[in-house]
Amino acid sequence: MDIFLMAVVLLVILAVTDLVVGVSNDAVNFLNSSIGSHVAPRYVIMIIASLGILAGVTFSSGMMEVARKGIFHPKMFMMPELMIIFLAVMLTDILLLDLFNTFGLPTSTTVSIVFELLGAAVAVSIIKLHTTAGNLAHLGDYINSSKALAIISGILLSVVIAFICGAFAQFVSRLIFTFNYQARLKRYGAAWGGVALTMIIYFIIVKGAKGASFLTEDNVAWIKTHTLIITGSTFIVSFVFLQLLLIATRVNILKIIVLVGTFALAMAFASNDLVNFIGVPIAGLNAYTIAHTSTNPLTVMMEALQQPMKTKTWLLLIAGVIMVITLWFSKKSRTVTETEVSLGRQDEGYERFGSTPLSRATVRMFSSVFEGINILIPAKVNSAIAGRFKSVDTQLTQADEKPQFDLLRASVNLMVASAVVSFATSMKLPLSTTYVTFMVAMGTSLSDQAWGRESAVYRVAGVLAVIGGWFFTAFSAFTISLAFAFAIYYFEAPGVIVILGLSLYLIWRNHHLHKTRHKEKEEIDVFNLRKVTDSEYAIQNTFEHTSILLGEVNKSIRKCIHALVSENRLQLKDSRRDTKKIQLWANIIIANIFKTLRILQKDELHLTHEYSKTISALQEIAESHRDIVIRSYLHISNHHKGLLDVQIREIREVENILSGMLTSISEILMQEHSMETTNLQNDLDKIKSKIQHFDKNQIERIQDGTSKTRLSILFYGILGNMQKIADQTVSLLNIFHDSFKNRR
Repeated sequence: MDIFLMAVVLLVILAVTDLVVGVSNDAVNFLNSSIGSHVAPRYVIMIIASLGILAGVTFSSGMMEVARKGIFHPKMFMMPELMIIFLAVMLTDILLLDLFNTFGLPTSTTVSIVFELLGAAVAVSIIKLHTTAGNLAHLGDYINSSKALAIISGILLSVVIAFICGAFAQFVSRLIFTFNYQARLKRYGAAWGGVALTMIIYFIIVKGAKGASFLTEDNVAWIKTHTLIITGSTFIVSFVFLQLLLIATRVNILKIIVLVGTFALAMAFASNDLVNFIGVPIAGLNAYTIAHTSTNPLTVMMEALQQPMKTKTWLLLIAGVIMVITLWFSKKSRTVTETEVSLGRQDEGYERFGSTPLSRATVRMFSSVFEGINILIPAKVNSAIAGRFKSVDTQLTQADEKPQFDLLRASVNLMVASAVVSFATSMKLPLSTTYVTFMVAMGTSLSDQAWGRESAVYRVAGVLAVIGGWFFTAFSAFTISLAFAFAIYYFEAPGVIVILGLSLYLIWRNHHLHKTRHKEKEEIDVFNLRKVTDSEYAIQNTFEHTSILLGEVNKSIRKCIHALVSENRLQLKDSRRDTKKIQLWANIIIANIFKTLRILQKDELHLTHEYSKTISALQEIAESHRDIVIRSYLHISNHHKGLLDVQIREIREVENILSGMLTSISEILMQEHSMETTNLQNDLDKIKSKIQHFDKNQIERIQDGTSKTRLSILFYGILGNMQKIADQTVSLLNIFHDSFKNRR
């Protein structure tokens, strides 16, 4: 039995690890609305969410049955066989969740645990049938197929229900309050807030009472009997309290609703999803305890696991503390949260996901459907509805950062999501909180017309990517867990050690990959103008951003030419990745310029023409840089002959002059000091003169056959693009000087 005691200890260690990676992924479920709406400072949001988690874990006892008997029939297995299943499940779960956290994709911990249990149970069942010469047709005797099917069906159905409920609730709420909701809150905000808080309390307290570890059966029965009194009292107290706040203070009651909703959804998450992290280890501990008290511990069947068992409250609270610590310190949880918030934000900006054929087809299909519906609706009704959905600009100070969406949408997100999740918990269905909260958020953003024609294909592509990841989760969870179960059964302890080693290596690798991706994101964030308040601030930042861009172009060109000369394909491959980064930076700066143009006052209209020239110059520089790198990479990748020595010398001469120009202009833009452009204009003239002379030399080489066609095309392409970059950088400097004089 000692080896199985070690297995239980390992399960406990894996449970702690799973709590960490699981909360890192699922924190988005209850943080996205409050963080996206900037309802309060982040530390306040985190404190409220932490309290919700600690309260929620005490309501999760009833859900622990899913890990024990929700997917398979424990009476058909012995304790050693269950240990194989549980070890395979936990190892798989940690690997999968850590992978999704690394890429910032919210996935369902519920789907992963359900399909992991299914995969490992199927593997062990097949082994048992094989060793007993049984027929695979009897596999259903081991798997709780009816319950598993109900769970899976419920999870898939929740996607549709959550999206529709979120879209409908937001549409009605926006019709009532509009985007300019402050004035209307004074009239009927207290009633609306009372309904919201009553719904939250009803689903958390009344429907969640059955799973509370600290409530007796009599307590639960009393709550059920007095449901009407509880909900009625909640509405009256909430209504009176909120109405008094509206009369006596200037407090925005939506902030109260969002913060209470954050607590409620964190509580609903903890009560529903805790089973995904510690349900399996607790089931393993129960199995070991039952076997240890038996006269035949290794052969006794685990029928006792079929009986209802309440998990100790202190054990649930320990898990809650670990979840709270992870919530505060996990960087990966922020990455996942940012993905969901960005997909639902109200304004345009940098889109993390690119368009795909499927997203474009989806947008076209829904656009056609909505156009058909609009034809059937009278024009006056359409006009009235459009007026209710007309967004308003939020006035910010320079210290503020514009929220991704407003408090009204945040409150609807939380109200609908917590209601759906809590209802499922009361039915002992391990609903995916990720699916529900994500689809509610997407539904509300759709109703708010956040997916405009400028962003729809990118947002839809992101949603499809996340949903596709969910199916990938199910498939991977089943197959990997099945494979791990086979490996542990046949190789025993050495198999567990090898899988553990592989897991540790992959987690270490994912950690470094996440650091790299986080660093890249921080580089991109430098260019985002989140605090656009006046043209002076925006112009200053745009010049600083352009300085950084030119410095990166300079570094990339030098690296590319060096790799081309040395015919280093791998280094050129790195340079090709640089082109995507530089193109992205240029696009963000251009987007910031458009933002700046919108806020320019009438007395600053002289800057608009200069900004339009800046856009053209930035596009030309990025495209010319990209052309140099791609030409060089393809030439070497196709194993064409390298540059001639004389061609290398000529390209180097132009490159050195261009590099000096880019360095000088980058410093001018960053330090914002005036400088005569004569020297730089002379450098540009020198580049043009040298290129003209080198063109003649190249013609001679073509005529005498020393430079073949592909080599000539590459040579001309590089020099031509270098001249374009030099032209446009001088143009940028002239624009800077004009702006500099006007601003001084």
